[in-house]
Amino acid sequence: MHWLRSPIWWDERMAFPPDATLTDAGEFGLISALTDVFTQGEHVLIGPGDDAAVLRVKNGHVVVSTDLMVEGRHFRREWASAEDVGHRAAAQNLSDVNAMGGRATSLTIGLAAPADLPVQWALDFARGFADECALVGASVVGGDVTRSDQLVIAVTVLGACTQAPVVRSGAEPGDVLALCGRQGWAAGGLAVLGRGFRSPRVLVEAYRRPEPPYDAGRLAAEAGATAMIDVSDGLLADAGHVAQDSGVSIDVQRAAFEVPEPLQAVGAALGADPLQFILGGGDDHALLATFPERSVPEGWSVIGSVAAPGPDGPAVTVDGAAYEGPTGWVHF
Repeated sequence: MHWLRSPIWWDERMAFPPDATLTDAGEFGLISALTDVFTQGEHVLIGPGDDAAVLRVKNGHVVVSTDLMVEGRHFRREWASAEDVGHRAAAQNLSDVNAMGGRATSLTIGLAAPADLPVQWALDFARGFADECALVGASVVGGDVTRSDQLVIAVTVLGACTQAPVVRSGAEPGDVLALCGRQGWAAGGLAVLGRGFRSPRVLVEAYRRPEPPYDAGRLAAEAGATAMIDVSDGLLADAGHVAQDSGVSIDVQRAAFEVPEPLQAVGAALGADPLQFILGGGDDHALLATFPERSVPEGWSVIGSVAAPGPDGPAVTVDGAAYEGPTGWVHF
């Protein structure tokens, strides 16, 4: 169901009391308030208000992706504000299009929520989501809301590539592996929050609001990237997707990483190797790509190499050996 307005009984000039819940607002009252948060770009022919949105596609390729966020598994309200969750929900979807070498243009949001969820939480979430979308010029063009025992957010993103999309299956032996964007910071922040702390604050904020390199995907595609993926589950885990889909082996070099001081501090406090946050951490939404050796664009750091698979098939190694630590998030 596309978001609809209900002019029969909802007056858009009304403001919700600070303690209003979704039961107080009602479905269409909430929808009307949420719709007002999102401005529409020139590519939107029909936005919220009909059975579906209608968008202009001038040229190139349309790319589509969907992601879910479930409270208690992907976020906790006691760890992040509603605006933070909005930024995170938008970022993970915008980054998926970025990883194809494209640019997001339009998104829809599905919100399943308990009836006692404060209306203000939903509105703050929408504002955070809208602010993140504004970084790439994308529009929220619709969605749906429903009642649920658990807070669940489902987002679908549409985007465009003006050149051939960069997929996971194009890496070739002899390529180099390169990284663009902050990596390991969100994992460090999650480790801190999971132990009841809020410091180092820079890591906690990195978890709450990732900073994907939104311009890097298109530039990588134009530079000749042979394969690309965003680091959402973990650097080694996502490198494994590239290795498997491309039928190659990838070796990551520890010496390629400079471990920032905040991660060193958390590692020391927890008695852990701080490099594990970089190698196994996700949620920063950095980009990982393979390039012919002389094609790595500015802003990317070479962190490894690509070779033909060994006798046991495609694999990811660290300094030429199997990695014994966590490689990334496990969903099931």
